[in-house]
Amino acid sequence: MTTGAWVSLFSGGKDSAWALYRALERGLPVERLVTVHPEGDSYMYHVPATDLASLAAESVGIPLVDVEPDDFAAAEATDSSQQGDTELEPLEAALGDLATELDGGIAGVTAGAVESEYQTSRIEAMCDRLDAELFAPLWQEDPRELADAMLDAGFEIRIIQVAAHGLDESWLGRTLDAEALADLEALNDEYGVHILGEGGEFETLVTDGPHMDRPIRLEYDTVWEGTRGYIEISDAWLAQASGE
Repeated sequence: MTTGAWVSLFSGGKDSAWALYRALERGLPVERLVTVHPEGDSYMYHVPATDLASLAAESVGIPLVDVEPDDFAAAEATDSSQQGDTELEPLEAALGDLATELDGGIAGVTAGAVESEYQTSRIEAMCDRLDAELFAPLWQEDPRELADAMLDAGFEIRIIQVAAHGLDESWLGRTLDAEALADLEALNDEYGVHILGEGGEFETLVTDGPHMDRPIRLEYDTVWEGTRGYIEISDAWLAQASGE
């Protein structure tokens, strides 16, 4: 194994949290979490509730590095390919800074990509430029098997945003459990909804898991906009391990 530290690309959502968990399970020395906070829609990154990544990082016990919107290049992208490249620039710059800060530099990067060649090819190229390995344990895996593995491991996953036929306001704040997965499989048959939301059908937040010392608790309202919606979080905190 290459010497140096590992860095985990981390949004607080289920996919990046699973990649982090699997890396820790494997014994990779993850010394930093890196959260990108994009403005508006993004081709490259999970967008909603990334501000809660700091709570998750505190519970995990690994320092967090934020890449803020002001760090993004102001250049206008002419197409989706150029936008993806432009969105990657501040992340790569932040990782370059970390490589000089961490003992031994960056040995590897974890990523939660499942099926997006658009995202994965860019992250792979970035890792090549940084001379770092890429650990992407979800890549090309069966979505249902991944979902079951997350639940079997003890992940508590909340749906925080939906935007797809068949997903109504009742899904906002819903726990992604076995019943929800069965409902998603039915919606996949009827509407083509991806069971992991890989097409942007829904976004998630991991509020507890075996890699976390304390669960995240939320107070929120739901906001519904006709065909899509999200939870508007008014308060979030780390509970005691007992749930108090």
